Amino acid sequence: MPTAPHPQTTDELLQALQANGERPYGRTRTVAAEELAEAAEQFAEPVPLIHALLELQEAYTYGSEPRKSPVVFARLLTLFDERPDVFDERLRHLLFWRFKWVANALRALPEIPLASLRQWLTEMRDRYTKAELDLQPYYGQAYQLAAHTGEDTALAYELWAARSRSRLSDCEACEICERARYHLTAGDDERALRAWEPVLAGKESCQEEPARSISYALLPLLRTGRSDEARALHLAGYRGCRRNASMAGEIGRHLEFCALTGNEARGLELLAENRTLFDEVESPRDLLDLLTGVEVLLQRVERLGHGELPAAGFTGRAWTVSGLRAEVRDRADDLAGRFDTRNGTTAHSDHRRARLDRAPLLEGLELTLRTRGLDDVTPAVRNAPAAAPVTARAAAAVPDTLPELILRARALGEQGHPDAEACWARLRTLVAARDYSHPDDPAVGTLVRLYADLLDDEAARAGYKDEHAEAAALHEEAAGLYEDAGLPGHAALAHACAVLAAAELPARDAGDGGADGARAPHADGSGAPGAAVDATGARGDGEAAARTAALTAAHASLVRLHEETSPLAPHQEARLLRLRATALGLRLQTSGSEEHVAAVLAEIDRLHAFATRHDIVGQIAGARLLKATTHAMTGDLPAALAETGDLLDRLKEHGPAWHLPRTHALRGRLHLGLGDAQAAHADLTEGLRLAADWPDGTVDTSLHADLAQACVHLGRPDEALRHLTRSAELNLRAGARVDAYCAYDSAAQLSLGLGRVEDSIALLDSLLAEPDVTSGELDDRLVAQLRLTRARALHTGEDLKAATAEFVSLAAESAGWADDPGSHAMIAAETAVLLAESGEFDRAREAVDQALAAHARDPRFENLSNALRELARLQAEQQGPDGLSGARAFLADAGRVAEEARTAGYEVQGRPLDAALAFEHGRVNAYAGAYEDSLTALDRALGLLGEPGPEPARAGEWAESVRLAGVVEGVYLERPAPALTRLDAAITRLTALGHTEPVRELTALAARLRDEE
Repeated sequence: MPTAPHPQTTDELLQALQANGERPYGRTRTVAAEELAEAAEQFAEPVPLIHALLELQEAYTYGSEPRKSPVVFARLLTLFDERPDVFDERLRHLLFWRFKWVANALRALPEIPLASLRQWLTEMRDRYTKAELDLQPYYGQAYQLAAHTGEDTALAYELWAARSRSRLSDCEACEICERARYHLTAGDDERALRAWEPVLAGKESCQEEPARSISYALLPLLRTGRSDEARALHLAGYRGCRRNASMAGEIGRHLEFCALTGNEARGLELLAENRTLFDEVESPRDLLDLLTGVEVLLQRVERLGHGELPAAGFTGRAWTVSGLRAEVRDRADDLAGRFDTRNGTTAHSDHRRARLDRAPLLEGLELTLRTRGLDDVTPAVRNAPAAAPVTARAAAAVPDTLPELILRARALGEQGHPDAEACWARLRTLVAARDYSHPDDPAVGTLVRLYADLLDDEAARAGYKDEHAEAAALHEEAAGLYEDAGLPGHAALAHACAVLAAAELPARDAGDGGADGARAPHADGSGAPGAAVDATGARGDGEAAARTAALTAAHASLVRLHEETSPLAPHQEARLLRLRATALGLRLQTSGSEEHVAAVLAEIDRLHAFATRHDIVGQIAGARLLKATTHAMTGDLPAALAETGDLLDRLKEHGPAWHLPRTHALRGRLHLGLGDAQAAHADLTEGLRLAADWPDGTVDTSLHADLAQACVHLGRPDEALRHLTRSAELNLRAGARVDAYCAYDSAAQLSLGLGRVEDSIALLDSLLAEPDVTSGELDDRLVAQLRLTRARALHTGEDLKAATAEFVSLAAESAGWADDPGSHAMIAAETAVLLAESGEFDRAREAVDQALAAHARDPRFENLSNALRELARLQAEQQGPDGLSGARAFLADAGRVAEEARTAGYEVQGRPLDAALAFEHGRVNAYAGAYEDSLTALDRALGLLGEPGPEPARAGEWAESVRLAGVVEGVYLERPAPALTRLDAAITRLTALGHTEPVRELTALAARLRDEE
């Protein structure tokens, strides 16, 4: 199938070639180049054909198809020999430059005889000599052939390196890489790294650099003790070559780096991300480099005892690490042998063996924010939650005898004791065994009752994971077994849990939940109270109403169950009362209605009174936790704080101790809500310390997320980052993948704010490669959030092309979010700014028009105003007077947005919109040379801002307006006297207020104007 319409004129052909040149290298670009080369044959003019053949050779070269590149060049050379007059200076330069491409392609093909390689170099030398061109490029290719064969390299290197560079020499970055690799082969790491310094520091670059040099420099950096630099370069360098068939060898070296630094799990992740290269790489030399790196990784994983792990390999079958390693070894050995046979040396086999024989250089270098070991990878590869490191203590030892174990599990379960789970887990294993024999003990009861107990525990665990449908079904099944066992109280309690679990379902039908904030209280009261928010934002009115009605009905059902069931043991009646209070608490949380407050408080008081009368300490604590949560939901945070303070005093005296970490966690959240980050940090830290006394899962994983929030407020970003990643790991372990992804996204955003751009991108790349993301199982809005954060990170990392492509894609997708036009407005506005940065103002105008249309349905005043002003600045800055009309159109839109915000009573978080707009009018007009208009606008901005005060931010904005007005008036309008009057007055005012930095800038401008007078 053709990839584009067939060009009918040479102009259309040249336009199509230009458009194809903007595509990424790969099959799509190559196929289009082939079609365009074929189309060029129809024209009588040779120049369009030359351009088409040059594009085709480039596509083959950078698309890893070395067999085809020399054939195309041969056609170009024939055209040159026949019609040298049609090759202008540029085309002639390109032709002679690409002699090197052909030499490189021939070296990559073991079926090409060595004599043919040398013959081609002779042809290159003769052609250069005839054209009176410097021979340094020829000697460079002669050295590369010597290095490839492993013979006479020292002499060849001197003949090349001692010569001065010429116009046809490889770029400085590529030549640096060759010189550094020569020293590396000689065993001189330090000298190689000194040679590489300009490339690794970003001072020299090209299409393949610095990614190529980075891949070679990683191990020397480790060997010379520069592990932090190696880590940073691995992150940046890998991103520069990922999924790129022409850089397969570089990817292989990154896999090797992972294997030798204790990052085998990351290596397997990167291997999976690049699995298509096994079939895409057509260059035998690049494939050999890739396969050797893959084998280094797989060999290491196998030696660590994980040969049975799944591994991403050649298409057509499922691979284990051991199976893929054997396949890779055979193929790589064959390739190395073919090169050595052609070259008459053992250089390739020797080099391959040296790589495979390397010992690990570091036990464990933390490469990413998501550090995992091979034990963690096993379930992740199979699309199950990965394990997280254990920090809490293990559960207490379970009894040895079966009757004791059963009775112990029930007793602990009645108390809500965290150690009950270990007993139930042990019982599940024993009962599932074929030889299980139930004790004949009246105290233990029947096997049917034990089955019911296990089902009830399984249901509770499903509820903790928000799997409410499964929880309801399991509770009902348990209730039936309890009835069969003649235990009506137990059956009633199981029915009650099923009722509440079923009432939770309407809120979860729209997608995964729990993305932000703490879990709601669970049916048995074991969860930490808090506000549950779904992954896509607040629930819709219809959904909230349905859930409110369901919870009202559930409460009525629970009351009936309570009244109709008799007798109930005190602990059973307390749990039923707890469920009644929980149902009303969830209803209040859903509706937010004041009319629901009194009912939930009455149920809590009923529970508290009953638990106190019967001295059920766990339920007393649970009632007070629910009361504190209810106060928090109604906005009475001081009352909630007082309740938790009293509860902590009681827990320290009467217990149960396992409620202490949960209460400290809630108290920490309340301090956060009251703006006391220091007190929040103290409570949350204490909660975390106390949680270590209990098994994992006793305390909600949001404790770490809350601690991260407190750390951010306290200016401790690195500590916050650790807590966010820990929160994500614990959520993964608990199977709460949505919560985990949200925590990781927050970590990526925080990392970006800290300037750790590559860390942020690497983390997001890892998440976006997860099976439940790639298969479309994860909520699409959450995936969009991860992509949005990654696009912003790419933009911050100055990868404008990749960032813009992602934003354009997200803008197209979010246009279909009928339920969330506001998010589309923000994404489209941000997309417009990136398009403008690339000079694509027509497309930027289209994108911002989409943003304005979405904003009309769901306003985003400040975001859109900021974007429109930035668009105006970019157009005026890039296009000068020619861009003034378009820039002013953007500002007119921003003016309407500001007017809408004023009418709506919107309170901005940053600069007042009118003042910011007036300043932008001043700047835009200045860029376009409309200086009088600029000065008028800046005076208006100063009037809107008012006099500066003690706040540094406001003083800085005011001073910048004064500075720009001084430049326009004193420099461009050549009126230094009034400009100096303006500046001197501002300097006096700011000095009196103690704003030293703005004063310094204004003083410098004033001195400049006085010098020019």
